[in-house]
Amino acid sequence: MKKRSILLIAGVLLLLARPTKAQQDAQFSQYMFNGIYINPAYAGYREQLNVHAFYRNQWTGIDGAPKTLSFAIDAIANDGNVGLALQASSDRLGAQRNTAIYANYAYRIRLNNDGTSRLAFGIGAGAVQLGIDGSLLDPNDFEREQPTGLQSTIVPDARAGVFYSNNRFYAGFSADNLISQYIDINQYAFIPKPKPHYYLTAGMLLPLSADVLLKPSFLLKDDRGGPTSLDLNAFFIISDKIWVGGSYRTGIKLYDKSYLQKDLSQLNSAVAAVQLFPSQNLRIGYAYDFSIGPLQGYSSGTHEISIGYFFNRKNLRMLTPRYF
Repeated sequence: MKKRSILLIAGVLLLLARPTKAQQDAQFSQYMFNGIYINPAYAGYREQLNVHAFYRNQWTGIDGAPKTLSFAIDAIANDGNVGLALQASSDRLGAQRNTAIYANYAYRIRLNNDGTSRLAFGIGAGAVQLGIDGSLLDPNDFEREQPTGLQSTIVPDARAGVFYSNNRFYAGFSADNLISQYIDINQYAFIPKPKPHYYLTAGMLLPLSADVLLKPSFLLKDDRGGPTSLDLNAFFIISDKIWVGGSYRTGIKLYDKSYLQKDLSQLNSAVAAVQLFPSQNLRIGYAYDFSIGPLQGYSSGTHEISIGYFFNRKNLRMLTPRYF
């Protein structure tokens, strides 16, 4: 079973691989509650001190499957015109180990008198530790320069984004790995090199009744090397206390990528998710991903847990899509 799991992971990585070895960003199904992870311009979007953490256990039942942990804290300054955030993450995939930390700054421009419509420009600076544990590689298939123990390097990095929101609509665009892509790590033959990832997201809030809102949204993710990924999401918000919904994730052909293999799988998946607010300041979330692609029948699915704590919740304007 272990051998089959390792071979399956290897096969999936080959499906995702690009012509030159490169690092894929981890993904979250509850990204709409973890906006700072994909866009530094989200810093301060709740207009209060906000602490949250996410844990994702992907493809359970498969040895070496991805496990990702993310933690962030953000707040506002200068009467809400500035957003500040500290975000850290740790990602493991087989023998691969990656840890990142970013300090983020967003300048939030008021577009109306009460500040419910804003345009934010964000930047983030930090460092990424890229590593690989050679002891987890197959000793029977030893290659030249293959490490026998833990091998790692730290590279500087930067990210940037823009984010617009009003009472009913939001949209954002961002890019990461803007510096690390230029750092020469060729001496570490088995450590994937980061490449820029681009994120485009948008959503809106539709009142269905006095107590029920519908929030459709999407996330488009591209790294110009592998398949473009599209998440389509829809949540029902009940009395501002319960979010129930789901997502469909698939690969799409946005533009010509003739360098990819022709029979590349889309690795489709469906997501069921729920968010609960047991108190005014506490949020708890859970998402379960169903594999409906090549991993169907091999994986027991993906589990993702999140928790957030908001300070001064009484001042929060809930009827706006900014407040994921």
